[in-house]
Amino acid sequence: MRDRRIVLWRHGQTAWNLERRFQGTTDIELTPAGLAQARRAARLLASLRPDAIIASDLGRTRATAAELAAVTGLEVVHDTGLRETYAGVWQGLTHDEIIERYGEQYAAWKRGEPVRRGGGELETEVAERAAPVVLAHADKLPDGGTLVVVSHGGAIRTTIGRLLGLEPHHWESLGGLSNCCWSILGESARGWRLTEHNAGTLPEPVLGDDT
Repeated sequence: MRDRRIVLWRHGQTAWNLERRFQGTTDIELTPAGLAQARRAARLLASLRPDAIIASDLGRTRATAAELAAVTGLEVVHDTGLRETYAGVWQGLTHDEIIERYGEQYAAWKRGEPVRRGGGELETEVAERAAPVVLAHADKLPDGGTLVVVSHGGAIRTTIGRLLGLEPHHWESLGGLSNCCWSILGESARGWRLTEHNAGTLPEPVLGDDT
């Protein structure tokens, strides 16, 4: 065991987040508030002394990752494999519009059934492109090293589910990430384990028998 750590960090707020529009692969920029969120979070994450930063190539993740790069001096490696789920005709629709037009499909997705939302990607397909990118960069870490992955809520959830070995129909049990919050996977004797989820503060030590 090399005691590595993976920090999966969601991008800052966008206008479509505020409007509850499904973004998917649509390239939406950060709002001024989203940029401020990224700057605040970057100062915290920099104290974890990351060894590498990788990010989706979309504008909202590029801008978020750039804030951490600015305070760490690290170069960001962008990869299309870390993009959000492509959701076809759902992209650009509000939550209410999706429920109104595609209610049965939405309900099936929430039940954990394999659904091509809007004719787009399956969640398992997102995991199949994103998780290998994360693992390939994690394998380059030194012992005790930290990788920061700047991505999107759905892509992060599927990646966590895949790396933890959860069955796909259980991935929805992982709650969503707020803008500019993160989840942390730590290496254990049995593989990766979730040590922080939807965090906006630095990790606290676990005091007890489950360290």
